[in-house]
Amino acid sequence: MYKQLTEPQRYEIYLGLKRKWSKSRIACEIGVSASTVSREVRRNADPSGEYVWTRAQSRCVRRRHGLPGGRGKDSLLWWRVERMIVDEGWSPAQAAGVLRKEGTPICKQTIYNHVHADPSGRLAGHLPHRLKYNRRTRVRPVTKATNIACRTSIHDRPVEADGTRFGDWEMDTIVDPKGHAILTLTERSTNFILMERLTEGRKALPTAKAVARLLFPYRKTLRTITTDNGCEFAAHLEITRRLSLKGREKVVVYFTDAYSSWQKGAIENANKLIRRYIPKQADFDSFTDAKIKAIQHKLNKRPREKLDFFTPKQCFFNNLR
Repeated sequence: MYKQLTEPQRYEIYLGLKRKWSKSRIACEIGVSASTVSREVRRNADPSGEYVWTRAQSRCVRRRHGLPGGRGKDSLLWWRVERMIVDEGWSPAQAAGVLRKEGTPICKQTIYNHVHADPSGRLAGHLPHRLKYNRRTRVRPVTKATNIACRTSIHDRPVEADGTRFGDWEMDTIVDPKGHAILTLTERSTNFILMERLTEGRKALPTAKAVARLLFPYRKTLRTITTDNGCEFAAHLEITRRLSLKGREKVVVYFTDAYSSWQKGAIENANKLIRRYIPKQADFDSFTDAKIKAIQHKLNKRPREKLDFFTPKQCFFNNLR
C-alpha cells in the first residue's frame, strides 16, 4: 500500500544528509527504499540543493491542498490561466511554463484538458491553432527563382546561421486584399519581431529603405538576412549597402527556394501570430501605426518555450549588452 513520508521521516532524512550518510543507509533507518529517499530529496530540496525537513514538509502539504481530491485546481489559478489565454493569447505550454517558473506546478496537458472541457468553446477560439491540426509533409525539389538580379541562394548561407547564434534575421511581408503591405522581421535565435507599414506598397526600393531603417540600430550585431523571392525584395543590394559596416563582412540577403516557406520558418511563425491580430481579410488602413507597434510590443512580451519561457524582448536586449 502506498504511503507518503511523514514529518519525522523527513527529519531523519535531513539528519542523515547532515551526517553525510548514503541514501541507502538513510532508507534503511526509516524503513523505505533508497529510491524513495532519492525522489524525496530531488523533489523537495531548495533551489540551492539543500534539503531542510520543515520546508520539505510544507511543500508536500501545499501540493496536497492545491489538488483537492487529487484532481482539481484552485479557481483563482484557473481564472489566471484563462486570462493568459484570452487576454494575452498565450498557448497552454506558455501559460504552464510561466506558472512553473513562479512555483505553481501545472503541466500544459492539464490546461489543454481545461480548454477541451469548456462547453462554450471560448478558450479554444483564443488558442493559436484553435485546437485544429493539419500537419502535412511535402517534399519539393530545389528550385531557383530568376526574377531577382544578383540573387544569393540560401544554400550559400554560412552553416553557422542555423538559428542558434544571435544576429541572423528573416524578413517577409503580409498583405491585405487591397495590396497594402506590412513589413515583418524576426531575429531567429530570440524570435524578436519588428513591424512597419509600407506606405508605398510592395515597391522594392522603399521596402529596402524600411528594412535598413528598422535594422540600423542593431547593425553591429547583424550577420545575415533570409527572405523569399517576393518582388518587394528585389533591391536587396541596397539593403546590403545601407547595413554593412566598414571592416566587417557584408550583410548579405539570402533567398529561399521557390515554394519553400519552411526554409524561413521563424518569420512564417511570426506572421502566423501577427495574423491573429490582423486577419487576412482586414483592411490595413484601419490599423494605425500605433496599433501596429502595440501588436509588435505584445508579441515580443510573449514567453517562448524555446527561450525557457523568457520573452523575446528580454533575450534580445540581453544579447545586445
